[in-house]
Amino acid sequence: MHISCLEKLFRLHTWPPTYRKKQVFRSCHVLFSSVQLHKTQPYCASFLRLRSPPLRHWPCAEQGAGRAGDNALKRSEGAQGKADDEERNGKAKVHTKHQPQSRFVKKDGHCNVQFINMSEKSQRYLADIFTTCVDIRWRWMFIIFCLAFLLSWLFFGCVFWLLAIFNGDLEDTDAPKCVTNVSSFVAAFLFSIETQTTIGYGYRYVTDECPVAVFVVVFQSIVGCIIDAFIIGAVMAKMAKPKKRNETLVFSHNATVAMRDNKLCLMWRVGNLRKSHLVEAHVRAQLLKSRTTEEGEYIPLDQMDIDVGFDSGIDRIFLVSPITIVHEIDEDSPFYNMSKQDLEGSEFEIVVILEGMVEATAMTTQCRSSYVANEILWGHRFEPVLFEEKNYYKVDYSRFHKTYEVPSTPLCSARDLAEKKYILSSTNSFCYENEMALENKEDMDEGNGSSVGPDVSQRLVTPALQCSEPFFFNDL
Repeated sequence: MHISCLEKLFRLHTWPPTYRKKQVFRSCHVLFSSVQLHKTQPYCASFLRLRSPPLRHWPCAEQGAGRAGDNALKRSEGAQGKADDEERNGKAKVHTKHQPQSRFVKKDGHCNVQFINMSEKSQRYLADIFTTCVDIRWRWMFIIFCLAFLLSWLFFGCVFWLLAIFNGDLEDTDAPKCVTNVSSFVAAFLFSIETQTTIGYGYRYVTDECPVAVFVVVFQSIVGCIIDAFIIGAVMAKMAKPKKRNETLVFSHNATVAMRDNKLCLMWRVGNLRKSHLVEAHVRAQLLKSRTTEEGEYIPLDQMDIDVGFDSGIDRIFLVSPITIVHEIDEDSPFYNMSKQDLEGSEFEIVVILEGMVEATAMTTQCRSSYVANEILWGHRFEPVLFEEKNYYKVDYSRFHKTYEVPSTPLCSARDLAEKKYILSSTNSFCYENEMALENKEDMDEGNGSSVGPDVSQRLVTPALQCSEPFFFNDL
């Protein structure tokens, strides 16, 4: 019965939309009324261009007949979904590919968030005008810089021009004048510029015959000092802003999962491209993942801290050369039950944060990045970038983002590895660092006319655990 229903559904794909809708709902009712609903649900959902949502979210369940369809309709909060409208109009799209996961934090550290429907946004931004000036782009800062001075010069130029008009300075008389040699608006504007910028050419000046003009000159000088202090302070704060310091702090493109000290660890790499140090540098990490509470509340981005050594102080780093940050996957880790197969089908985001004080300005800077599930390489390690020379250490940043595969990495979860549900074989695993050390040793010995004995290889290669195919002790 189920196969015939499904065949009927797929045959209806080429029929007219109006008739097809009625037949689809009728056929879906048969599927909903069946006992083996869990076997037919993915096929019906695939036909309706959906992702196999729960029963109460099916459009055909909301409009279908029958007891199962009515119960699903009562539990559903929405009367009609977007997919149902598209199916009715014959415009539904077939989801043949899995849509990429949306990032909360982009790789460059910018948060992928847009704010909408904010009340009184302009008033709130103007209330904190200094922070607004520091955060805006340089082009707008340059416009504010020019307008602040031009408007103040223009305003006080108008004041001096009005004083000249009311005092009769524009007339050619021998009466005492407020401002000497101000006979037009242009002359008043030039006098305003000379006063505020303290140029003082001496051709135009205020006399003691007009106290109002003296007061205006004093007031303009004070206003000019305030404008200078505000604009210069905002420009300096914007120039000293440690945001650009993040351009020389880098995170690796990928994170890795591999064994370290016989434990599964999540690792990523950070580096500092400048020779100046990052004072009090420390790292943090958070896991962002959607979840549903026991009460049924859906949390789209639940934040959970990832331990990178806060209690032991390992999170505080001396960032002179690139450092690999290690998160030990233990029983307190959110990845404790995750295996390689689980990782491939997971949807989460790991936000990594590097904070520290800029050595030149003592201002705190924060560099961010993120890793989604498909950017985590299971069974990989980072290639070494630090090499010891004769009198110094050399850092090769061309290897910063490169990884190499470690075949001996267990494919099971850390829980199964800790509970020893898998048979582990002790074999010598490939280690990139040891291979490079062995190669350098061979080159040195060849230069000296000697050869490397077999005991050297045994001494350099590090034994590691290798997880074989899953074998449960319960199967014995």
